[in-house]
Amino acid sequence: MSDGLKRKFWEFHNENPHVYELFEQFTFDVIRRGYSNYSANAIFERIRWHTEIETGGEFKLSNNHRAYYARYFHYKNPEHEGFFRTKTTHAA
Repeated sequence: MSDGLKRKFWEFHNENPHVYELFEQFTFDVIRRGYSNYSANAIFERIRWHTEIETGGEFKLSNNHRAYYARYFHYKNPEHEGFFRTKTTHAA
């Protein structure tokens, strides 16, 4: 992943902190159900469902941000490091 993707993630995150809040909330829902790992892709799709269908909101959620949200979750919740399987990137 390039530095440009990482920069775009941080720009999006700073403008839309509620997306990470949902990412974390939905991830903890999965953890409470007993899963030891899960898909960041599935969490993203649940965010889309929640914001578009349940709340009637509308905004674009780039798939390029998924890996960064997974890494940010690990950073903020080190006790769950590895919950999302991530690949090594050139831009950490």
